Amino acid sequence: MSEKYSKFDNAISDKALLELIGAYLKETRLRQNKTQQELAKAAGINRSTLVQIESGGGGGLLTFVQIMRALDQLAVFKNFEIADQISPLLLAKMQRNKRQRASSASKSSLPK
Repeated sequence: MSEKYSKFDNAISDKALLELIGAYLKETRLRQNKTQQELAKAAGINRSTLVQIESGGGGGLLTFVQIMRALDQLAVFKNFEIADQISPLLLAKMQRNKRQRASSASKSSLPK
């Protein structure tokens, strides 16, 4: 059985991941036809910081969020949403208390 290789498994190095993120940011910027200076200004960062990040250098999380916002790419963060979850015990209790059948009509409620 062949396993599909993913760039995003735990074997990827931090450096390789930073390079991948930088390439994504650069490609997105170019597709939007924005210069580094335009994007840096929109993100509220220095152009040199953007150059460093696009080339795979480190940067802060806040800087990354600012760049993603300026590129209108915040939807990427959907994976970080925490969905409400019901515990298995509460779910079982709710299922147990669920009505199973209709009750028979009482004599006083029958039409005459």
